Amino acid sequence: MNIELPRIAFLGIGLMGSPMTRNLLNAGYPMTLWNRTGSKCEPFAEEATIARSPAEAVVDADVVITMLENGQVVDDVLVGQGGIAALKAGALLIDMSSVQPSVARSHAALAAEKGAGYLDAPVSGGTVGAAEARLSIMVGGSEDDVARALPVFNVLGKCTRIGPVGAGQLAKLANQAIVGITIGAVSEALLLAAKGGADPAAVREALMGGFAGSRILELHGQRMIDRDFAPGAPSRIQLKDMRMILDEARAEGLTLPLAQQVHNEYLSLVANGHSDVDHSGLLLELEHMNSTLMGSLGRGPKE
Repeated sequence: MNIELPRIAFLGIGLMGSPMTRNLLNAGYPMTLWNRTGSKCEPFAEEATIARSPAEAVVDADVVITMLENGQVVDDVLVGQGGIAALKAGALLIDMSSVQPSVARSHAALAAEKGAGYLDAPVSGGTVGAAEARLSIMVGGSEDDVARALPVFNVLGKCTRIGPVGAGQLAKLANQAIVGITIGAVSEALLLAAKGGADPAAVREALMGGFAGSRILELHGQRMIDRDFAPGAPSRIQLKDMRMILDEARAEGLTLPLAQQVHNEYLSLVANGHSDVDHSGLLLELEHMNSTLMGSLGRGPKE
């Protein structure tokens, strides 16, 4: 007996949204797609319905997923362009973007007025995780709504319910604090080793087997050595996340000095014209500050 899958409206067919859409289509979900730049929907035109507006995309959807750049864009799409107003009763709105916890709570209240459920479900794993369907999905919302969304989440990766609405975004802020600060640490460590005459590739290999080993050292350390800064996660997005971390910290009366310093470095990186390099490109700002390049084989032993 065939079970009819719910129709998904997916808003935001970008670096992350595109591979996520591919996985959902491969799983058999009927889909309606919308993107601000409509041409990004064209690769899926023979498999999905392409909508002309957010409201048109969501009107018949059982599940609505947003994967957009920041809270301002999400608010414009869902409120300014009528996405939430067009939700049908009983629909489930899942915001997989990274937004302020307060924005998630506001949108949840608006969805409830339409008789719709809401989950904030930001992700970690980047474009590779999206393509390989192994995103880490941090979910805020009711247990019932999470249960409804679980089959969809299972197509995209692994979900963990963090707590009520807004809690998923708090977990994502924690994730991005660790990511941003660790990228800074890896950049400094490899530049220090290379400047002293060590081969940074060999240093990375040695550290991977010890207590300093991490996914960031593994992947982004290699990116730094290869000088491959094509964006998986653009630096402007990491800067946005660092800013949200500091905003949330201030709201909670906290001082986070490491997050503040890394925020300032990403701010300079973006100001120097590198907004679209991968966030591992923080090395470029460190090199700029020190007027030196790391290179791939160190800089030779000190005299």
